Amino acid sequence: MDASADLNQLGAAEAARRIAAGTLSPVALIEASLKRIAHVQPRLNAFTAVFADSARAQAAQAERAVKSGKALGLLHGVPIAIKDFTPMAGVVSTRGSHALRNWIPEHDPVIVQRLRNAGAIIVGRTTTPEFAHSSFTRSPLWGETLNPWDAGRTTGGSSGGSGAAVATGCVPLAEGTDMGGSVRIPAALCGVAGLKPSLGRIPMDILSTTFDLFSHFGPIARRVEDVARFLEVTQGPDDADILSQMHPTPLGDCLAGRVSGLRIALSVDLGFYRVDSDIEANLREVAADLRNAGAIVDEVALDWKVEVADLWVANWGVFLASEADRYLPEFADRMDPALLRFIEAGRKANAVEIKKTEQVRTRQWQALATIFQNYDALICPTTAITAPPITAVDADFEASDADGRLSGFDMCAPFNNIPQCPALSVPSGLSADGLPTAVQIVGRRFDDPTVLALGAAIERLRPFPRSRLLTGTE
Repeated sequence: MDASADLNQLGAAEAARRIAAGTLSPVALIEASLKRIAHVQPRLNAFTAVFADSARAQAAQAERAVKSGKALGLLHGVPIAIKDFTPMAGVVSTRGSHALRNWIPEHDPVIVQRLRNAGAIIVGRTTTPEFAHSSFTRSPLWGETLNPWDAGRTTGGSSGGSGAAVATGCVPLAEGTDMGGSVRIPAALCGVAGLKPSLGRIPMDILSTTFDLFSHFGPIARRVEDVARFLEVTQGPDDADILSQMHPTPLGDCLAGRVSGLRIALSVDLGFYRVDSDIEANLREVAADLRNAGAIVDEVALDWKVEVADLWVANWGVFLASEADRYLPEFADRMDPALLRFIEAGRKANAVEIKKTEQVRTRQWQALATIFQNYDALICPTTAITAPPITAVDADFEASDADGRLSGFDMCAPFNNIPQCPALSVPSGLSADGLPTAVQIVGRRFDDPTVLALGAAIERLRPFPRSRLLTGTE
């Protein structure tokens, strides 16, 4: 293993500490990142753009700042990646679509400003399906992103490029967006951690509306510590998002991962999913580990039905139509057919029926709120299956069996229906065929610290193998 491979295994927080202490050069760290990207990109297609020249210039500037004794941000000199759904000032921001292949925004959103202010160095843009519409990261403009554990399988979506980039050591930390699991799904399939924070913890200011109740920014990282570091840097109110939290719950010492005395509810299927046996087995092992660490873990009956998933799909079509239908007259023949079907359904949606989906969401919340009266968090699978083949499509996972069990892909979208509840995905183990499985930790309203504490505990109790992905042997 060469020196750059060692650097590629560093977490973001640890790298920032070493840079601040003067024991790690930002220049060396950025060079290691760029070298790794050059190795991974032809194999997995995780990036839409790499900013080698500007990253090197910023690294040199970061090194001078360290030597001069200037105050340093929490991510000073650390390479990160930004999903090509989130606009960035002065660079092409395509959202995976031919319709935006020449769009160069004039302003950074709040999240990018805060990452830059913390000293992070953006080395590239990561792939996304067109307008982030899919759980598979493929687009007419950029093609398919492949899973680092098995190149015949998907990374998931829609932040699949970020998931692959982090899992393979291109960057220790990447940004994603999560409207229905788009951070948690690729984190699960790539064997890393991904957080959907509680609604408004990170200002969401990149949509045509600031009143959307499904959308979140979130981090993807190899360590829960880095998830927390990202949150610490980017959280807090801003008038750009009227829904941003004025006083986010302090993270405190959540990374200590203390779980003794915590009461945790366990649901294998959320009431209606058919779940892979390996995923269930690893989830139950997580529960056993938490019990051994002093937590109380009880299996509960969460009486949700498939209508919970259906209502998200209906609202998702309306969202996509409102955001992307203006591009149809010029670009419909170059857009993903699956996206076009979503847009068509959204345009046909009945406003009264869409409003009635709030009644289903209310029943959904009431069932979960009853559980949270007695438990501090809920654990369940992040996905119902391991990474599907790249030949699969979202429509393959829409059928229910005679018992009403959904043969679904992910188990994330239901928690975008109740967006005030944070949800963190962390690895739970490997399946029999060597693919990552993951546990999803869902917290009470706005209780991000407990979710992170549980994630840190699981990470400590169940170390996850990653070496071959980080050393270039994949």
